[in-house]
Amino acid sequence: MKKIIVELLEENYDEEQAVKMSAYMKDNFKFAGIPKPKLKELIKPFLKKTSKEQLDWNFVFDLWNEDFREAQYVALEYLQKHHKQLVISDIENLKRLIIEKSWWETVDTIDAFVGEIVLIDSSLKTTMLDWAKADNIWLRRVAIDFQQEYKEKTDTELLAKIIEFNLNSNEFFINKAIGWSLRDYSKINPVWVRDFVEKNRDNMSSLSIKEATKLL
Repeated sequence: MKKIIVELLEENYDEEQAVKMSAYMKDNFKFAGIPKPKLKELIKPFLKKTSKEQLDWNFVFDLWNEDFREAQYVALEYLQKHHKQLVISDIENLKRLIIEKSWWETVDTIDAFVGEIVLIDSSLKTTMLDWAKADNIWLRRVAIDFQQEYKEKTDTELLAKIIEFNLNSNEFFINKAIGWSLRDYSKINPVWVRDFVEKNRDNMSSLSIKEATKLL
């Protein structure tokens, strides 16, 4: 299957767009120059064909190892089509995707998959606490954000602990994540978020506070 995707990317290579897309991502990755809307259209027949098949992690990792960044985007689209097949043991596979070829645009897609798995087995909340203290900033970011779709199901005690582990950080992607997670939860429980910010204001970055209070 990987060969089909790689050939598709090569056939639609656009050098001008590739340079622009790479620059937008701080030149961290090589691009084929295929914008997301076009990429989704190109792979639609493939995803439709494979949507009822068993989730193939070897295929996902094969794409993750490809040079073109769009290959990782295809892997995530494929996972989205198969997300209902995710099981508890897949948390380790998702961890691998988080820490390899890491950047915000892939990590912020994976955190939703992580969130689905933690809902299946609450014992994985302990794993999220471990991730919240990890050396890898992207694991920390996912730990902070994985409950974003939980709404009323949000474990506020866990959210508070995870954020508290990451206060006083100078890392932009951590401070942004803190703000986003609190802002999203403020749609459900503004009083809790307001109280949390006031309690921890002295240890929160201005960025986190700004994002957290946008809707308050």
